[in-house]
Amino acid sequence: MSDFLIVGGGVIGMMLARELAQEGASITLIDRKACAQESSWAGGGIVSPLYPWRYPEAVTQLATWSQSSYVHLAQDLLEETGCDPELRQKGMLMVAVEDQTDALDWAQRYHRPLRRVSADFIYQKEPALTPGLEEGLWMPEVCSIRNPRLGRALRESLLRLENVSLLEHQEVQGFEQQNGRISAVKTASGLVRGEQVIIAAGAWSAELLSLLGRALPVEPVHGQMMLFKAEPGLVNRVVLKGGRYLIPRNDGRILVGSTLERIGFKKRTTEEAAKSLYETALDIAPALADYPVEHHWSGLRPGSPQGIPYIGQVSGFENLYINAGQFRNGLVLAPASTRLLADILMQREPIIPADPYRMDR
Repeated sequence: MSDFLIVGGGVIGMMLARELAQEGASITLIDRKACAQESSWAGGGIVSPLYPWRYPEAVTQLATWSQSSYVHLAQDLLEETGCDPELRQKGMLMVAVEDQTDALDWAQRYHRPLRRVSADFIYQKEPALTPGLEEGLWMPEVCSIRNPRLGRALRESLLRLENVSLLEHQEVQGFEQQNGRISAVKTASGLVRGEQVIIAAGAWSAELLSLLGRALPVEPVHGQMMLFKAEPGLVNRVVLKGGRYLIPRNDGRILVGSTLERIGFKKRTTEEAAKSLYETALDIAPALADYPVEHHWSGLRPGSPQGIPYIGQVSGFENLYINAGQFRNGLVLAPASTRLLADILMQREPIIPADPYRMDR
């Protein structure tokens, strides 16, 4: 029996497994598919909430802690595994922002580097952006990470740890309970046991908790994205405009995203979304019209009220915990979310107050 049994092998589940394993604990990690193949793979990898001043303080607290940790995490994973998560420390430009005053007030209140910039600054940084932009906002410390490669690096890191067992393609079918504890997790291959059980299954977390008679207001929110096969240097940093974004990769590829659709667990791409995403890309960087679209895909985010995740113990169970509901900010909030839950599990002083993330908040 492992010390910790984690249900969900996305970035959050894998980061938590890695952190607990480095503390010397034994870990079993279960995923219904291969690790990091759902929203952890499908997202964009901006290491900041979009328009961060529009989120509640609970999200800002997690995001601020996480952003400073990615530099060390990316370097550690590269050294451990040889897989480069491709952290790009290039900043984020936001143009055509209507609530600039709110943004500047937020930056002053939380001591975040954000400032208003002129058209000259914008086009000096990004000459390929659409003509006619007059001003924007600049956050120089915002990074992006290539999330499929981050997932690959985390998985490889876990495979190298003798005290971690990965059980992939093992869908959870139910739970065994005894005296207010989860005594086992049921899969098609049999029972899996752990002293402490953590559900970190993204959009599927509420379904799992419902098997135990517990309601969790986390629902799947469908999103579609598109990838252009462009050349390095066309766009060099994250650019936001009109609620959507471009994210460049080291090899020149550029992501454009994303849609927000509440259609349950159905994943599909549509011609309507493809047309909209393509138009968005050209509206931000018209030169993308000269490059082919390489891929169009969709994924499911774990939507939650105000985007505040649930992190902590599940009421009524002595050994059951939750880490889910990061919504559009799973990668952004992952390091802080996992550290906070690790602090709770290891009975340490938490990095930030835990009450805002309780299930019964």
